[in-house]
Amino acid sequence: MRRSDNIRAKIGMATMSEKLIAINVAAFVLFFFFKTLAFLFNFESDFVLEWLVFPKEPGEYLFKPWSIITYVFLHAGLWHLLSNMLILYFSGIYFLNYFSPKKMLNFYFLGGIFGALVYMASYNLFPAFQGMGRSYLIGASAAVMSILVGIATHIPHMRVRLILLGSIKLWWIAAFLVIIDIIQIPISNPGGHLAHLGGAGFGYLYATQLGKGNNIASGFEKMLDWIGSLFSSSPSSPKRSNLKTVHRRRSTGTTGTGFSSQVRNKKEEQEKIDAILDKISKSGYDSLTKQEKDFLFNAGKDN
Repeated sequence: MRRSDNIRAKIGMATMSEKLIAINVAAFVLFFFFKTLAFLFNFESDFVLEWLVFPKEPGEYLFKPWSIITYVFLHAGLWHLLSNMLILYFSGIYFLNYFSPKKMLNFYFLGGIFGALVYMASYNLFPAFQGMGRSYLIGASAAVMSILVGIATHIPHMRVRLILLGSIKLWWIAAFLVIIDIIQIPISNPGGHLAHLGGAGFGYLYATQLGKGNNIASGFEKMLDWIGSLFSSSPSSPKRSNLKTVHRRRSTGTTGTGFSSQVRNKKEEQEKIDAILDKISKSGYDSLTKQEKDFLFNAGKDN
């Protein structure tokens, strides 16, 4: 196997949360590498950052509409990055057992967008922010809070084991972080904490609607599919294959056998998933065996 194929295979095996973490880390390293070069050669580096971070002024945003997406992949420092990625990794483990990778992208991007809009609205509506000068939003916190609150809303009584704290319910963790954001608004970084709450609010709303069978982000999901199709192989120039195509004649006596087998396998798989979920609700995620965790993880990736 060629090295490029090996790398591609490893990327394909990564979960969606791991891919998002990799992108955030790569963006952080690349930006600070550029910042180091700017320092060594004594030239201005903030002009690049200003074109990627989200502004509080609607007029300024009109000149860089992409910033409502790019700001969620930038971080102000190492601790800022690590705290967000730890929460993303932790919540992603549970999220992908119940939702598809596409749903994670919906929560991530739309949570970030909603957080940015709350941030902009707050700076332009609340008197406390008047006369504060230029301000920018940076970091994945709103997007990450959307995922955490979303899965905590979906499985609020799921018990998770934390060092020193023991086994606690997932919604307690989400509620604690939301309360911390509320408390810190008058203390420091008020715009950032309001953005976090915006992302958390969207995560709660989206998860609640999904529980009722309403996918309020279906339009955004279709847009992501369309963007993904632009980078996929063109149907007009398919890759050549060394494999032969063999056509097998279907026997009239076995019509429908393959279909019924598929249905039976699907039913057995769903019964196994339901049994595992019942075990989680009674004893917590940590009570699962490694085989059960792997089965539930793989079933979540296929959805």
